[in-house]
Amino acid sequence: MLDPGHNGGNASHPDIIDKLVPAGNGTRKPCNTTGTATNAGYAEHAFNWDVALRVRTILRSDGITVVLTRPNDTGVGPCVNRRAEIGNDAHAAAVVSIHGDGSPTGYGFHIIRANDDDAGARTDAASTRLAADVHARMVSESGMTTATYAGSDGYDMRSDLAGLTLSLRPTIMVECGNMRDAGDATRMSSPYGRSRIAMAIASGISAFLAGH
Repeated sequence: MLDPGHNGGNASHPDIIDKLVPAGNGTRKPCNTTGTATNAGYAEHAFNWDVALRVRTILRSDGITVVLTRPNDTGVGPCVNRRAEIGNDAHAAAVVSIHGDGSPTGYGFHIIRANDDDAGARTDAASTRLAADVHARMVSESGMTTATYAGSDGYDMRSDLAGLTLSLRPTIMVECGNMRDAGDATRMSSPYGRSRIAMAIASGISAFLAGH
């Protein structure tokens, strides 16, 4: 399952995306957010959608069934808890959430998975392998470098992301780059740059699935 973060209609429906929903670990968070954008105005939701479609095309060409959490880039949501449910209901062999970051400083990509105590042992071990496979291809194929501002060597763990904590499947979130950094923004705004990122993610997913 591919989960392109946010959605194009979120900004015009605060009544929906501001509603609190279960986020795991007994917490509640807003249904969704609008996401970030480059300084030139290229929206994260559009980046996420474009990359997800490119990844889907590559995986489908290899005979892999792909489910998306949203059908277009003009709708609202779905809420973060529902995104996790979609992967759980589909019994997805792998779940990859695609995002761009908006940090005021730093550059590079990082891959996030749930903290060890937020996932079952089998799911956690599989998520670790999925993270490693996608990380390796991002380093070698995407044209992006590992993040200078989050996590360590392009890896991070968090307990506050519903898509990770509520998932019962091997799940990671890929922050493909920092859209506020000029260099990352140039690559992420470019069709060629997005193609390289998509090829890297697809290659990593395929490597993970081949390991089963």
